[in-house]
Amino acid sequence: MDLILCHITADFDTLGAAIGLSRLLPGSRIVLAGGAHPTVRDFLALHRDEYALIERRSVNPQSIRSLSVVDSQRRDRLGKVAEWLDLPDIPITLYDHHSDTESDIFAQDRHVEAVGATTTLIVERLQIAQILLTAIEATAMALGIHVDTGSLTFDHATPRDASALAWLMGQGANLRAIAEYIDPGLSPTLQDLLGVALENLQSKTVQGYTVSWVILKTDDYVPGLSSLASRLVELTESDALLLLHRYCRGVDCRVNEANVLSVIGRSRIEGTNLNELFKPWGGGGHPKAAALTLRDGDFQEILTQLLTQFEAQIPPSLTARELMSSPVRTIRPDTTIDEAQRILLRYGHSGLSVVDANDQLVGIISRRDLDIAFYHGFGHAPVKGYMTTNLKTIAPDARLPEIESLMVTYDIGRLPVLDQGQLVGIVTRTDVLRQLHQADTNQRPDNHSKSTLQSPKSKISLDRLSAHLQEFLSIAANQAEQHGWHLYLVGGAVRDLLLTDSDQPVMLTDIDLVVDGFHRSADVGAGVELARSLQRLYPDVRLDIHGRFQTAALLWHKDPTFDSLWVDIATARTEFYPYPAANPEVEASSIRQDLYRRDFTINAMALRLTNPRFADTRKGPGELLDFFGGSLDLQAKQIRVLHPNSFIEDPTRIYRAVRFATRLGFEIEPQTERYIRHAIASGIYEQIQDRQVAGRVIAPALQTRLKSELKYILQSSYWKAALNQLAHLGALRCIHPKLELDDELRWQLRSADRWLHRLDRSQLLPSWQLLLEVLIAHLAPDDRASVAQNLQLSADGIDRLVQLEPVRSKLESLSISLSPSQIVQYLKPYELPLLILVAVKSSRAIRKQIWRYLTIWSTVKPPLDGNDLKALGYKPGRQFKQILDDLLSATLDGRVHDRAEAEAYLAQHHAPNS
Repeated sequence: MDLILCHITADFDTLGAAIGLSRLLPGSRIVLAGGAHPTVRDFLALHRDEYALIERRSVNPQSIRSLSVVDSQRRDRLGKVAEWLDLPDIPITLYDHHSDTESDIFAQDRHVEAVGATTTLIVERLQIAQILLTAIEATAMALGIHVDTGSLTFDHATPRDASALAWLMGQGANLRAIAEYIDPGLSPTLQDLLGVALENLQSKTVQGYTVSWVILKTDDYVPGLSSLASRLVELTESDALLLLHRYCRGVDCRVNEANVLSVIGRSRIEGTNLNELFKPWGGGGHPKAAALTLRDGDFQEILTQLLTQFEAQIPPSLTARELMSSPVRTIRPDTTIDEAQRILLRYGHSGLSVVDANDQLVGIISRRDLDIAFYHGFGHAPVKGYMTTNLKTIAPDARLPEIESLMVTYDIGRLPVLDQGQLVGIVTRTDVLRQLHQADTNQRPDNHSKSTLQSPKSKISLDRLSAHLQEFLSIAANQAEQHGWHLYLVGGAVRDLLLTDSDQPVMLTDIDLVVDGFHRSADVGAGVELARSLQRLYPDVRLDIHGRFQTAALLWHKDPTFDSLWVDIATARTEFYPYPAANPEVEASSIRQDLYRRDFTINAMALRLTNPRFADTRKGPGELLDFFGGSLDLQAKQIRVLHPNSFIEDPTRIYRAVRFATRLGFEIEPQTERYIRHAIASGIYEQIQDRQVAGRVIAPALQTRLKSELKYILQSSYWKAALNQLAHLGALRCIHPKLELDDELRWQLRSADRWLHRLDRSQLLPSWQLLLEVLIAHLAPDDRASVAQNLQLSADGIDRLVQLEPVRSKLESLSISLSPSQIVQYLKPYELPLLILVAVKSSRAIRKQIWRYLTIWSTVKPPLDGNDLKALGYKPGRQFKQILDDLLSATLDGRVHDRAEAEAYLAQHHAPNS
């Protein structure tokens, strides 16, 4: 186990550096030595599950392989974990920015430089390694630099810190979250006013948000009240604040108690705009921070109007019903720790709900609870001894701010949703964070230029689709709403809508729809039910239902409305690979989990066709669900995988990555390329060739998927570039461990492609199939049949590959001095595809003869046919064939050129009735 150690009373710098280092050291875990600053503690209460944290007590010292210490050079700053520094043969690496500190830690590798924050040192290494971060990782690291450099205002801040911060902002650091956790100082005057403000602050709850206001009175103008307003927001956990400052200005202060009113506004509520609110009063600023100054007037009435207008801006916040995942994965109290851990691994959860025999919620057990129990050797014990029973629950109509507050206050990672005592869903930290970060995703740099990307869209209009398709999607959404479901357009259609210029029409002939039960327990048949209801409205459409998961397809073929349209409809689902290269096991789930199971970020986006509150708004833009940064990756023109083990679970995804990259003109993101190379180097594909992994038989479906990907690539216009990239990655080993794209194979493929384009296609195989057979033919003869069988080629294709070597050897032995008629006799028994395979594998002389046969000699006919023979007095019979064959040979060899010569040849060699 590789561990990263944070010092006691962890601040944001040690945490941020550790999080960044965990990306540089895949598989490493972060240990907090003991305690944390209050702001760090609150931050982790909401974000803990997003980082590779592990409890100190869950670590077995005997399993430690290496130690990295961040933001400290002193043992006394590491608490009890300092004992691990004395373990024998454990390499220690140290990162710190306190260059004047005397260290008592013996580290084999030290990185101590005079910058403003240790996190900066880690950021620079991430940039060199070209590792991209998630928004949540970038946020924590940006906080580390902000706090330790006073947002670049402290004396020890350096240009390197500024560059690191800029890069983190480009990686998606959440500025709103940073503003929440930075702690600016206040002057003595402002500190006094802070106490007064706290005593007089008034608040109310609007749409689940806390809106506060306070009126302060002073004799003179007080500078810096904006900092006071920001501090009030933090201390009172208000979502919005109006701070009114009344003071006197001018010589008539004794007459007028206060004749100036300064209003400072702060808001953290999405959808509100203080700039627009203050404009009519002569003020302005930014949507979330603005100010105005008034002289004279009824200040109390002004406050009332401002509050009323601000409350009208606040949009309805999301409720637990809209955030929660459903159905909930539950276990019984007697489930063992071992089995609970397997369930967590299978479904990727961070905790499980425990219910009794009556399905009543009795507890929750987290991944941390399971880790500790397992460490102490209680894998066989039931979870009831380790689960939390003092539960916090919420109702379906609980609003997002209330949910977030509960999670932070009680350090809760998941909140069960109960409706009349029944468990109907669960809201996790991830659900909340996705919602918070989706609305606040920032720019990320392009890997190939210095330019920055545009902010991703949150809405997409369907008005660039054909009118008929828009109507169909509207009808489908209406049908889904009648069942209480949500309907989403997913995958390639969403990708193409985002890729196409906003003024260009988008032609879609193949679309995927996903039905989400909107937490109303839609089973796996929901997609089929929707498809059937649509078929009743479109009676001429063909409906296909296939697969054990009950997916459905609607097909319009040569229809006057759509010309040709294929619509796949499925229920939202999740999947799990029980072992590498296995067929995935699937279960009904939510749209978030459905998108999470997909391969690449650009294919893991969805467009909501129904409205969250079932209002008739389908004519406007649809809401884009982009939880994984797919729209940013489209702008960066890169293919990024969702899961590190994705290529081990399914090797065909390597081919999909290359196919999308070459088709779209994209690059494979560096980390994704490293995952590909790691999967190939793991040796898993050599096991796949034997159709067994870890003693389990590989399902034929894997080879079917691989063949399908090869077909997509080889029948495309970009197949040469795709094969080159597959070869560069070493991915041809997925077909066979010894298959390499050397110069000889490149020539053979190009040659076969030229022949395919010049010959009569009516006699040919599909081009992709012949190119695939050329690939396989490059292997040793003894390996060809088995590879062809693994890829489930046709019996004819396997037979061609088996015949190839003996036929090639036979033809190579032919004398090039043979006459055309003799060559035709040799080649005539063989089909055209086999001859092309033989040609590209043979010498130039043989290849030339085969080419002449295919393009010239095979088309030659004698000047006379059977009817002519009858007219010349020949009696029909078996001799006709011999006569015509002789005549053809004479024609091929140039001894007969026309009808007269043919008749003379017959008179000489085949007299009538002879």
